[in-house]
Amino acid sequence: MSRRILARAFEIYRARFSDDDGRVRATFEILTATGWAPHESQQKPLRPGSAQTRLADALGTKEQSAGEKPGD
Repeated sequence: MSRRILARAFEIYRARFSDDDGRVRATFEILTATGWAPHESQQKPLRPGSAQTRLADALGTKEQSAGEKPGD
């Protein structure tokens, strides 16, 4: 959304809903929607378990199994 659109929206809102002293008292919500679609040129995900480097090594930490609690 551009500044021009917001400025125009404010002009319209002020003309319709301003107080006698010209002040606008309002709340508003901004909703944002984005979309994405895969393209054949994008990198494809690797097969689970096919990594050549361990994440724990990349992060410099100790690997823990899913059943282990931190500090065990």
